[in-house]
Amino acid sequence: MDFFLSDEIEQTRLQVRDFVQKEVIPLESNPANFDEHESLLEPIVAQLREKAKAQGLWGFQLPKICGGRELGVVGMAALYEEAARSPFGPVAFNCAPPDDGNMMLLNKVLKTEEQKKRWLQPIIDGKVRSAFAMTEPDGGCGSDPNLTYTKAEKKGDKWIITGRKWFITGAEGAQTFILIARTSDDERKGLTAFLFDKDQPGWEIVRRIGIMGPEEHGGHCELQFNGLEIPDENRLLNVGDGLKVTQIRLGTARLTHCMRWLGLSKRCMEIAAQYVENRMSFGTTLSHHEGVQWMMGEVAKEIHVGRLLTMHAAWKLDQGDYARKEISMAKIHVADTLHKAADTAIQLCGARGYSKDTLLEWIYRYARQARLVDGASEIHKMVLSRSYLSEKHDFFQWGV
Repeated sequence: MDFFLSDEIEQTRLQVRDFVQKEVIPLESNPANFDEHESLLEPIVAQLREKAKAQGLWGFQLPKICGGRELGVVGMAALYEEAARSPFGPVAFNCAPPDDGNMMLLNKVLKTEEQKKRWLQPIIDGKVRSAFAMTEPDGGCGSDPNLTYTKAEKKGDKWIITGRKWFITGAEGAQTFILIARTSDDERKGLTAFLFDKDQPGWEIVRRIGIMGPEEHGGHCELQFNGLEIPDENRLLNVGDGLKVTQIRLGTARLTHCMRWLGLSKRCMEIAAQYVENRMSFGTTLSHHEGVQWMMGEVAKEIHVGRLLTMHAAWKLDQGDYARKEISMAKIHVADTLHKAADTAIQLCGARGYSKDTLLEWIYRYARQARLVDGASEIHKMVLSRSYLSEKHDFFQWGV
């Protein structure tokens, strides 16, 4: 087992850390830098992205032929963690959801260079944003894609889309959409994936759904489809491969959430450490109180466990493994760790942590969604249970 990073990844990690410290974190304290949804204003994002590109800090996850760095999933784990020490770091490097997962998906499934030039390259270049439309209201799909009721009916060389989607991250302002729709009643081959452009008629954003925590750019929206026409050439993979597309899309993307959440968890510890090392209480700093040490030590341990789980899953993905159970374990643990890190840091910082003088309350509100997005923790525990009951002793085997 090798836990060393390559020289290229380590050097890039330090560059990302330096960029976030000097260019991104200073923006957090000025309310004028944000819109009403607590997202960085677009002109500021554009400036950050130009600076990141100028330093070669762009497209860590993508092939060099597309303008990326092609550093593998292990490289992504190291770099995304550093990028997310600020919530606004990932968007600066174009490794924020949902674009990140959509780029990886399209790079894998688009067949021709013409398709990649049309649909993928603009997202890579940061010229447009994208969204992945799967989840539905009113008894439709959430963690179970088989409940999809949005329909795609074939008429000639086009597909006619009717139905609804909701909680579609980044939909407001996105140009490129990936849509999962039902094309038959077949239990395993009943779904198909399509691409469509924002400017096509036959659909609308019904509303931007207000949420408890801060939002990604474009929010979380409800969409209505009233006869959207999608040419068959804009279908992804074969008819009936929609479930396969979701699995390709969500596998690595779930793990990238963990990478970013670990960065936020570490930031919580940094803020708390700075406070307890300076705040006096009963003749000494808080950091010298045994109870405070227990709290910080517990969170530090949980973060490190999460890093090991995440890096192991990343390594398996780089070996060509699907790493389903490893990703599920990381997703459960790191989601809990993010919430624990934010909660502990607020407790240690007292009223200051609960105020908007630090980033902790922002992270705390954001953290609650971690146990829900890309599969609730209970769903991932079901995955692990099924794997164990199927594999028994082999569930715990080492790779050979």
